[in-house]
Amino acid sequence: MRKVVIPRSGGYERLRLEEAPDPLPRPGEVVVAVEAAGVNYADCVIRMGWYESAAEYVGWPITPGFEVAGTVCALGEGVEGLAVGADVLAVTRFGGYASRVAVPRHQVFSRPKGLDAAAGAGFPTVFLTAYYALFEAAHARAGDRVLVHSAAGGVGGALVQLGRVAEAEVVGVVGAAHKMEAVRKLGAICVIDKSSEDLWAAAERHGRDGGYDIVLDGNGVTTLKQSYRHLAPAGRLVTYGFHSMFPRRGGRPNVVRLALDYLRMPRFHPVRMANENRSVLGFNLSYLFGKRELLAEAMRRLFGWLAAGRIQPPPLTRYPVERVADAHRDLESGQTVGKLVLTF
Repeated sequence: MRKVVIPRSGGYERLRLEEAPDPLPRPGEVVVAVEAAGVNYADCVIRMGWYESAAEYVGWPITPGFEVAGTVCALGEGVEGLAVGADVLAVTRFGGYASRVAVPRHQVFSRPKGLDAAAGAGFPTVFLTAYYALFEAAHARAGDRVLVHSAAGGVGGALVQLGRVAEAEVVGVVGAAHKMEAVRKLGAICVIDKSSEDLWAAAERHGRDGGYDIVLDGNGVTTLKQSYRHLAPAGRLVTYGFHSMFPRRGGRPNVVRLALDYLRMPRFHPVRMANENRSVLGFNLSYLFGKRELLAEAMRRLFGWLAAGRIQPPPLTRYPVERVADAHRDLESGQTVGKLVLTF
């Protein structure tokens, strides 16, 4: 098989395509012949050496990747409900940038009809992140006013769509004018282009009842403090990433800037939160794949909404696996819309 290997942290030159023996399934595992693998910003952070759960679960060298789609090519002892040759998608705790992946059975799902391999590989991570943020962490309700940062990205676009499913009123934030129409089509009631107007002045105009019921923020230090300040009474701030701490060009973080941004990160005091009646919640999706019941329920509901036409897969940009460095470079630039996938 072929797989992308990162021997140690660094820039795009660390991404190496290598040959390796095909994996054999252990009891309870499924081997997937991968046709496409999703690319997520977390993969870039892994390459830079700053993704904590990567060190906890794997270490160097590492093959990044949290999601794949393809066909079943081998089944381990005790696996039921799947046959060799079945079209599937799967979530992985690293290792997804490979043409063969062995995955625990509970992390493998029959691919819905109408999803080709590329669309299947680009679906689960962004929608699971959005699902957990909205429904498990923030408990979105009909009529909630929701602010979504980076609304044209993979997770942001999924958040806008699931906000519409929850019958919430979503205000999307984008960083360039060419992204606005895509977010409107996903269901945002209005879109703020922070490159052409003051973000927080616009957010105040579009908020209500003192602010927002839910703010969803993957940016980190550049917006977290103001995101919290723009919560309405009983509002919930959910953070799931810290993209603004990392470079948009060059592929290598500035360690001094990282340290300064860490020191600038807002601290939320529990007494103040109680007095202000606001909440701050955070999570890392890679720690949740082992929660079988939660994962199964989330995927069942997402597939149901997909079949009913209430959500749609993100727009895709495909890269052959040989161009994995280009995929990372483009994703880090902040100029992409939707989801990037590698094809094998």
